[in-house]
Formats: sequence, C-alpha cells, structure tokens
Amino acid sequence: MKRFPLASKIILLVILILLMLLPIGAITDLIHERSSYRQSVIQQVASSTSAAQTIVGPVLVFPYEKTELSEADDNGKRRYSTRNGAYYLLPETLDIAATAQVEARKLGIYQAQVYDSHATLQGRFIVTPSAEWGLGDIKVGQPYLSVGIADMRGIRQVSPLTLNGKEIAFRPSAKINAMEQGLHAMLDNLPPTGKTSQPLPFSFELELLGTSNLSVVPVGETTNFSLKSNWPHPNFIGSFLPTQRTVSDQGFSAQWSSTWFANNMNQRLVQAFNAGAVWQLPAFSATMIETVDQYQLSDRSVKYAILFIGLTFVAFFLFEMLKALRVHPIQYLLVSVALSLFYLLLLALSEHIGFNLAYLAAALACTGLITYYVSYVLGSIQRGIGFGALLALLYAALWGLLQSEDNALLLGSLLLTVVLALVMALTRKIDWYRLGASADQSEGKTESK
Repeated sequence: MKRFPLASKIILLVILILLMLLPIGAITDLIHERSSYRQSVIQQVASSTSAAQTIVGPVLVFPYEKTELSEADDNGKRRYSTRNGAYYLLPETLDIAATAQVEARKLGIYQAQVYDSHATLQGRFIVTPSAEWGLGDIKVGQPYLSVGIADMRGIRQVSPLTLNGKEIAFRPSAKINAMEQGLHAMLDNLPPTGKTSQPLPFSFELELLGTSNLSVVPVGETTNFSLKSNWPHPNFIGSFLPTQRTVSDQGFSAQWSSTWFANNMNQRLVQAFNAGAVWQLPAFSATMIETVDQYQLSDRSVKYAILFIGLTFVAFFLFEMLKALRVHPIQYLLVSVALSLFYLLLLALSEHIGFNLAYLAAALACTGLITYYVSYVLGSIQRGIGFGALLALLYAALWGLLQSEDNALLLGSLLLTVVLALVMALTRKIDWYRLGASADQSEGKTESK
C-alpha cells in the first residue's frame, strides 16, 4: 500500500489488536499448564503423606443372623433359611474437639499444606433391646464400634476406646463393607440382649495427618465439632457453615453443630453403607490451603489484555491526531508486545514472591519501559511521562477489578464509560473528513520527496 490514509491506518490498528490474541492465548495456556503442574505437586505430596481426611463415626455395629421360613413349594414343604445382616446404632450425642497444626511441604517452587490434627471424640449411645429393632427373632453376634477414616495412612496414634468406663484397644479396618478404611473395637455383649435401653458413654483420642482438608460427618443425633488451627486462611466448605468462627493472622477457630432434624443422618448413613457412598455424605469441613490463587488471578488479568492493548492504542492514536504526530504501526506493535510481556512477568514472579508483589513489580517494569520508549516516539519527555501516568492508572484500575470479583462487571463497565466519555470529549471538535484529507496530502508529499 503506497499511501496510508487515516481509515486504512485504523483498520491496520484493529488487525494488530486481533493479532495480539495469539501471544495472549499462549500466555493463557501457560497459566493453565503451570496451575495443573502445581496441582500435580499437591497430589504428589498427598500420595507420599496422607490425603484429605474425613471422619465418619463412631457407629455401633451389631451383626446378626436371622432365620426365616420359606413359602411352601409344590410338594407343600417349607424350609428354613438364614440371612446375615448388621444393625447400625448411631450416637445420641457426639462432641469432637480438634486442633490442626498446619505446615507447608515444598516440592521445588510449589508447596502443599499438610496438617497434624489431634481430636478428642466423646459422646453417648442409647443401646436398645434387639426386640425393638423390628427384625423379629434374630441371633446377635459380637458387636463392635466402627470409625471410618478416609486415608488410614494418616493415623499417627489412637488411644484405647473408653466405653462405659472400660478401656478397649482399637484394631485396623472399620470392618464395614462400604467403609473398610478406619478402625474398630470389638465389644462384649451389650444390652440388646436385655430388656431395657441403657446409656453407653464413650471417648477416645485420635491423632491424624492429612492434606488440605479436614471433614467430620455429623453422625450423632446431636453433633458438635470445634476446630482450632494456626492456619490464617481457612475456607469453610461442605454442607454446613460454622455456627461461630474467628479468623486472625495467628490462625482460626470454628464451631459447627447439627442434628438429625437438619441432616437426616440416621437414615442417610445406612443408605450410604448400602450404596457404597459413605465418603460423599454431607460433612463439617475446613480447607487449609492458599486462598489467593495466583494462577486464577493471573488468568483473570489476562482476560483484560485486549482491553488494555485497545485502550493503549486509543491513547496513542489520540496523541497522534491531536498533536499532529506520526506513529508507525511497528511502534504500536512494540508497545503492545511490552503490554503482553506484563502478563508473562506477572505469572513468573507470582510463583516466587506472591501475586501482590509480582503485580506491582511487573506493572512498574512495563510502565517504565513503555514510558521510556514513547518519550522518543511522541517527541517529548513530558508526553512520555503523561502517557506512562495514564498506563499506571489503567494498571491500578485492573488491580481494582481483580480484587473485587463480585463487582468486576460494574467496575469494568464504569471504566469503559469513563474512557469513552474522555475520548468523545477530546475529539469533539475534530473534523475527521478534513483530518483524513490532511493525512492523505501528508502521505502524498512524503512520497513525492
């Protein structure tokens, strides 16, 4: 193209902006790749120590054998058959008090949070006679108390079970087909063989190692769970929010409470045993991981890259039009590449110094580089500093968008409205037809020389 009229230049600038989607897409893919690698490191740490832990129980299990008389066959004969099953009794009250000491385990530049928890479990069962089970004539076997643990590798230590004042040693395995992971304690004959219901208090202590998350399934008719930790950035997930919580720089404390009226656990637990879905039951949960995910924030910032480049081109174009300057498309391209470099610096630095400091360092580096360059492009240090100030203001606006996810749409809309109003105010007196003709004449004179 021998001549470069105003309209053609605008089209070329739009093409340049669209071409920048290629490096931006590559940076986005890199962010996702690094995030996936970080997640794989967390899984490696969990596989070599212990995964996220869930405690289910304790539950009293009464194995039984029931004899049934079959229907008469064609010859009129009836036979007896036996059926084995188990009756599950949940606690009337369950109180769990736990502490979790969190420390970081590093693998290269990545880390995972591993906790060492100490829990005291105590409560009471109300053991009813077998006649109230609704199973007819049955033969009850030796009962046992079962506790499910999601990852048995994390069991550091467990005290003997104190049941009705008597100490009983735990054994490996929860001894339930749908919940093999855990502990069990074999018990002597209990009141189901008797005629009246009797209270049965229990207590024991459990030291458990886990990664990232600690959960407790509220199996008691009334369940209370309290947790204290040195981790200052908890995330309370799961089906129940804490009734009370306190979070500070030194750690957090939280308390949960629930009853069967709220969770229907007396029926859901038995259904989960039958369906093999114990670990999907609703639970009290606390997650002890980094809540500020630099990869998520970096990915969100890249989404505004085209907006950044477009606004920078608009500022360049306004300087060119209002000050009668000539800026070559290559100069536009170099500035847009410098803007794209910001996101790569942000990603690389955030893995080492955290997102906040990385954002500040990357913004200062790119703003300084572009200010230095455009001072020569625009023919004035003052203009370069003014352009750099506008760019710094854009980075500050982006910071506000990233820190306020709930209001990002509102803030972004207001920013675009302000920018559009500013452009319209600065160009309100420009005669674009005359400006385009002047650009044509200027190109013609340049070619004639």
